[in-house]
Amino acid sequence: MGVSLSAPEKGISVVTVDFPPVNALPVHGWFALAEAVRAAGRDPGVRCVVLAAEGRGFNAGVDIKEIQARGHEALIGANRGCAAAFAAVYECETPVVAAVQGFCLGGGIGLVGNADAIVASDDASFGLPELDRGALGAATHLARLVPQHLMRALYYTARTASAAELHAHGSVWRVVPRPGLRAAALELAGEIAAKDGELLRMAKAAINGIDPVDVRRSYRYEQGFTFEANLGGLAGRVRDTFGKLGKEGA
Repeated sequence: MGVSLSAPEKGISVVTVDFPPVNALPVHGWFALAEAVRAAGRDPGVRCVVLAAEGRGFNAGVDIKEIQARGHEALIGANRGCAAAFAAVYECETPVVAAVQGFCLGGGIGLVGNADAIVASDDASFGLPELDRGALGAATHLARLVPQHLMRALYYTARTASAAELHAHGSVWRVVPRPGLRAAALELAGEIAAKDGELLRMAKAAINGIDPVDVRRSYRYEQGFTFEANLGGLAGRVRDTFGKLGKEGA
């Protein structure tokens, strides 16, 4: 359980997240993920990083039970941890390929939205249930996956989009049966890793440099509203309905 690094092929590093049962990451998990991605990117022998996960789904966001138990301390930690992990993926010195299976929710959107390419299983779904969890954030990253008006509708309704839908929008490179997900991600990573390593790093820096949106700044701006909702008690009232049937306003 936790975050691990492996090197299945020359030039490729795989960062694997495993926090059963649903990969809802605790505070320390986000920071561990950030450090693993940055370490892989710093390795001069690595030309592409694959971000993967074990279990039912790719990522279910933050551990809400931890926030309920520890209050503002955990909330601040989760916000900083998410920001660190999202930035690590975006700023990784080499391209990052996300291999997504099952659900990709909340913080998962922050990770894949900042990745360079996405390969998904045919059962993958993507969404931000933030409004149902007493939080805000990662619209910055969802906007990198779908057009603006669809992003808004998905955000306000907390609905999800399928891997096939994202493939149609051009944000998912390839959709494959779940058993072939890792192989498909490694195939794309291998094609990338076949390029000159130094030139790849220059290409990543150049592409980030022409990005029209400062993803780090825009995400932190969104998080300010999460703090406001928490300080005013609104977030807590919504979060207390998490996992309960017949919640008000559902």
